[in-house]
Parts: sequence; C-alpha cells; structure tokens
Amino acid sequence: MTKSVKVTVTERDGRQYASTGSAWEPVIGYSRAVRVGSTIHVTGTVGVEADGTFAPTMKGQAKRAFEIILAAIEALGGSVGDVVRTRIYVTDISKWEEVGQAHGELFAHIRPATTMVQVARLIDDAALVEIEADAHLSPEESPLL
Repeated sequence: MTKSVKVTVTERDGRQYASTGSAWEPVIGYSRAVRVGSTIHVTGTVGVEADGTFAPTMKGQAKRAFEIILAAIEALGGSVGDVVRTRIYVTDISKWEEVGQAHGELFAHIRPATTMVQVARLIDDAALVEIEADAHLSPEESPLL
C-alpha cells in the first residue's frame, strides 16, 4: 500500500523524523511524523498526489492521506496495527460517510479512537480532508534506533 510514497528518515536528539518531501514541510517547519520511544505521532496529512493534484472525492483523498500516513509509520518501525488514534478534519461533514468508509476499510479490525470534525478550509483549496494519526509500538518493536 505504501510503495508509492517516498519517506526519508533522520535522527536527532534521540528522536526519529520522517519526511515525505511535502512542499509545506520546510516552509512551516514540521515533520510528517516523529517517533519518540515507542510512540509515533503523524502530523495532519492531506491526500495530495506526488504530482501535486488531489483526487476529486473525499474518499479518494482520504485513501491517499492514509497511504502517506502509513508510509511514515512504517518508515519509523510501526505498522497499521500500531495505530491507536486518528483525527479527521473534513470541509463538508455531510460527506462523512466517504471518509468513514476509507477509515473502516483500513481500520475495521484495529478500531483506533477516532474524531471527525468539520473545518472551514484546509491548507490547499482542493483539499477536502486532513488526517492525523498516533501509533504506539508494542515493547518488542519499540527499541529506538
């Protein structure tokens, strides 16, 4: 699922940082994901394609956002089964089922804690959904570096 997302991992001050090369990362000064100990925090992620375009549907954008999120988690030593929380921001809550279906396809058996709220707009006018995730690695997976 995550082969089409390039992730670069760096280490600094006992933390691991994942970058997906987003144009916004250096401007805003953030990392796609940060691993501290056995916890991975993934920043808000929109479903932008590698060429800078967005799928026309909320579900399509959500699937792409999850692909980027999982690539970052995997690059930092985690997996989809380690996700314990997601936060979903949508620009039109009446279309919540589209995002809910994408979330359910990925997390039906994992069932992380989840929040979904409507916001006025996101970082790009074409973005319809933004998703955050937190993962907690089991003790046998968690040695840092």
